[in-house]
Amino acid sequence: MTKTEKAFQGRARALGCIVCKSEGVDSPAEIHHILSGSRRLGEDYVLGLCQIHHRGQINTAEAVSRHPWRREFEARYGTELELLDKTRE
Repeated sequence: MTKTEKAFQGRARALGCIVCKSEGVDSPAEIHHILSGSRRLGEDYVLGLCQIHHRGQINTAEAVSRHPWRREFEARYGTELELLDKTRE
């Protein structure tokens, strides 16, 4: 991982969960790598997601986790690339 990629991931993590933030809530984030098929797009294609939105394995009226419900997650919160744009702003 390059210095620039590491710095971006640090900023994404410090921003907090991008989904929670868009709903007016601050929550700690872990790094989620955006995939194309089963391959990572790169170390600078990451989102900060809280544990629930990342890998909480829930699909309820309150929240949807990215893993394993990608389609439902993106239908509710926007595509991963749209969320990446928000993260980069």
